[in-house]
Amino acid sequence: MSANAKIPRPGSGRFLSLAEREEIAVGIARGESNTEIAARLGRDKSTIGREIDRTVGRVLGTEHAGTDAREHYRASVAHELARERGRRPKPAKLAADARLREQVQAGLQAKWSPAQISATLPERFPDDPGMRVSPETIYQSLFVQARGALRKELASCLRTGRALRVPRNRARARAQASKLGSPIPISQRPAEAADRAVPGHWEGDLILGKNNASAIGTLVERTTRFVILLHLPDGHTAEHVRDAMIPAITALPQHLRRSMTWDRGNEMARHPDITLATHMPIYFADPSSPWQRGSNENTNGLLRQYFPKHTNLATHTADDLATVAAELNDRPRQTLGWHSPAQRLRALLSTPA
Repeated sequence: MSANAKIPRPGSGRFLSLAEREEIAVGIARGESNTEIAARLGRDKSTIGREIDRTVGRVLGTEHAGTDAREHYRASVAHELARERGRRPKPAKLAADARLREQVQAGLQAKWSPAQISATLPERFPDDPGMRVSPETIYQSLFVQARGALRKELASCLRTGRALRVPRNRARARAQASKLGSPIPISQRPAEAADRAVPGHWEGDLILGKNNASAIGTLVERTTRFVILLHLPDGHTAEHVRDAMIPAITALPQHLRRSMTWDRGNEMARHPDITLATHMPIYFADPSSPWQRGSNENTNGLLRQYFPKHTNLATHTADDLATVAAELNDRPRQTLGWHSPAQRLRALLSTPA
């Protein structure tokens, strides 16, 4: 193997492998610098420096780390030390720091949330970086038995009072998945939708009003950025959204209703009814991935100029929504070469499918 050839990383690539450590030893024997070794392995030079210092310091003493004692680096020794570090149980932060633990316990007893405790520690101890802890670390200390550093009875001080905790995203995803039935993931959406070359692929969502009590449905065509607004004066349940979407979509010619991409909100629990009536497949974005519906997210931001947050969206009539949609669709867009969405859509409608 040539000196400049890169060594592939086995496994996850996060940790150095034995083969990579052997190449570090070879590089040291050749007189290569850490930068040269790193370039050959496809690693950062700081990774190589830490690896050498850690091993040499363990073998010769920490006073030798960072000196010319690099020739004492041995791949087999370094790999065994790494394995020992991986096996060694790491003490929980709150278990190892009594002063920090006392502050967290006092906050919990005062009915503060982990987020509130975490946010106020830097203000109370601005010059002590050791007095910092994330909300997740507090939760882990309460609920994970192997890392428990706080008294379990403190869990009852949390607002939920639960004895067990499920991460919020996982709980939300489970609840939504159960109501959506068998949603088709965005990974199965046709590739033609991704590059925007073929019209007829839409993105959809709701914008919500005060206390999430009212909503307006938003549909955006990915190629033209043309907007359709759904009037939902009576609510935004799955049935309301279904009954508003079906006539809006069926008003389009067939070649302009190739697919719809939505997030995993429960308002789409009746998506099979919509697909059956419109012959438009509906795909669902991954959880917490708004960029997968970038056109819709951008449009919703523009719509907030007309429909501010924390207002009652049910006060707007269908004519109001039509006026706003027409104004947005007549607005020239740089991404469309300063044409408007309405111009682009008219061009598509005048072209045979």
